[in-house]
Amino acid sequence: MGNCTDVTHFILLGLTDGPELQAPLFIMFTLIYLFNVVGNLGMIVLILTDSGLHTPMYFFLSNLSLADVGYSSAVTPTVMAGLLTGYKVISYNACAVQMFFFVSFATVENYLLASMAYDRYAAVCKPLHYTSTMTTRMCACLATSSYICGFLNAVFHTGDIFSLLFGKSNVIHHFFCDVPAVMALSCSDIYHSEVILVFMSSFNVFFALLIILISYLFVFITILKMHSARGHQKALSTCASHLTAVFIFYGTVIFMYLQPSSRHSMDTDKMTSVFYTMVIPMLNPMVYSLRNKEVKSAFKKVIEKAKIST
Repeated sequence: MGNCTDVTHFILLGLTDGPELQAPLFIMFTLIYLFNVVGNLGMIVLILTDSGLHTPMYFFLSNLSLADVGYSSAVTPTVMAGLLTGYKVISYNACAVQMFFFVSFATVENYLLASMAYDRYAAVCKPLHYTSTMTTRMCACLATSSYICGFLNAVFHTGDIFSLLFGKSNVIHHFFCDVPAVMALSCSDIYHSEVILVFMSSFNVFFALLIILISYLFVFITILKMHSARGHQKALSTCASHLTAVFIFYGTVIFMYLQPSSRHSMDTDKMTSVFYTMVIPMLNPMVYSLRNKEVKSAFKKVIEKAKIST
């Protein structure tokens, strides 16, 4: 154990020290965040107001949009404030709160994607029993379980990290209080915390991925058995948006968290983190709206109503 002192605040290094990049990055992240919030909240409102979207798939999609706004909002406003003012100090407690909400909503998204895969399995493989399988109670249970898992995972990780001793440095080589970046500052022995992080992250990711892979294995087997080309196309189109979201989300998560912190390059982590904390939440509503006829139709109805009212 090194020299440990009481840490009351941390300093976030941010993405860059170059003053000439502060303004362009602020403008870019502001636009990304606005697209993210407007797109995801717009998706939630659209699903709530259009009765044609009151189905299990869109129920999960609305919760996915909420999770996207949640974990992006835990990070992006802090980054924007740092770029605008140059003030990159975050208090000890604020750092813990930021980590909690980020981990919580990211874990919620993880399990919601698994729930959506099961929903696609039920829709494609058991169409005659779909309404009896994906009942309101079942959907509520799956969504609630996702939030409970997210909350418990966040409590576990945040509690573990902030039970460590700090003091050898309070400079976080990141633009937010991410678990590996804060853990690296500890003057305690972090071996057990590293093992816990890799184990818990691996369990959450691979358990959800297992559900997704098994669900889509049955989906593709069912599609191959279909004799109609139209049936093939319809079944694949219902899964395409979800599969796109799965590949984007899990690719970055596996790269970031399923390796010991000693193997992390902080500069690489920063670039990857920008992608999954800011870009992915913005992309999800675009992926689901551009590739989904029901969402397009509902959006057109809203535009037509707005034109009539004016």
